[in-house]
Amino acid sequence: MIDRDEVPAALSIRVLLADDHRLFREGVASLLERTGDITLVGEAANGEEVVRLTGVLHPDIVLMDLQMPGMGGVAATRAIVAQQPGLGIIMLTMFDDDESIYAALRAGARGYVLKDASRGLLLQAIRAVAQGEALLGPTIARRMLEQFRQAPAAVAPEPAVSASLASLTPRESEVLGLIARGLRNREIAEQLFVSERTVGNHISSIFAKLHVTDRSQVIVHALRGGLGHGIARDGPNQGSADE
Repeated sequence: MIDRDEVPAALSIRVLLADDHRLFREGVASLLERTGDITLVGEAANGEEVVRLTGVLHPDIVLMDLQMPGMGGVAATRAIVAQQPGLGIIMLTMFDDDESIYAALRAGARGYVLKDASRGLLLQAIRAVAQGEALLGPTIARRMLEQFRQAPAAVAPEPAVSASLASLTPRESEVLGLIARGLRNREIAEQLFVSERTVGNHISSIFAKLHVTDRSQVIVHALRGGLGHGIARDGPNQGSADE
C-alpha cells in the first residue's frame, strides 16, 4: 500500500485507487498527477485493503477494479457504501458484460468506465461523480440501451418498482430516460429546452418518488422497472419550459 496522504490539503478531489496490477496503478497515478484538481491520496491492491483505507483516508472518489484477490470490487463497493453512502465509487475495469455492470450499479457504484477508455473520459467521470452525478462510459451506455431494446416483452417489471415509476409525471419519466442515457443536468436542459434549475427540480422529485439518493440507483430502477422502450427512443419530446 502506498499512502499519499501527505499531499497538502487543497480544494482538490481526493481519489483512492484500488487495483491489483502495480503498473496500471502507476499509469493512473501519473495521469492524476498532471491534473490541477485531482489528488491521489492512496492505493490498494485488494478489496479488504480499499475498504480499510476508505475509512482512514476519507477520499471523495474510489476508483475500483472489478476483480481483485480476496474481496472483489463489487463486494468492496457494497461494504464501502454501507459505511459511507455518499462516497462516489467508479468501477474501472476491463469487464463490460451485463452481469458485471448491473452487479456494480446495484452495489452502489456511480460510475463505470472501461480501462481502455480515453484518459479524458476517466477524468470526466471522476469530476462528474465528485459533483454527485453518475457517469457510464459510452460503450456501457450503448450496451444498456441495447439491452432495453432487446428485453422480451413477456418479462414483467418488478411490481413494487413498477408502481414507483408509475407515480412519475410524463416529464419526470422523460428526464429519467435521459439520466439513464448518461446525460448530465446541463445536457438534459439543452435537450428539453428548459433551465438547469428546472431539471434539478425534476430530478429531486424523481429521487423522492423512487426513494433513491443518486443516479446510479435511478438507472437500476429503470432497468428493473422495464422502461426499455421509453429510454431507448431516439430522443425526447420538446415541451414548454416548466412541464
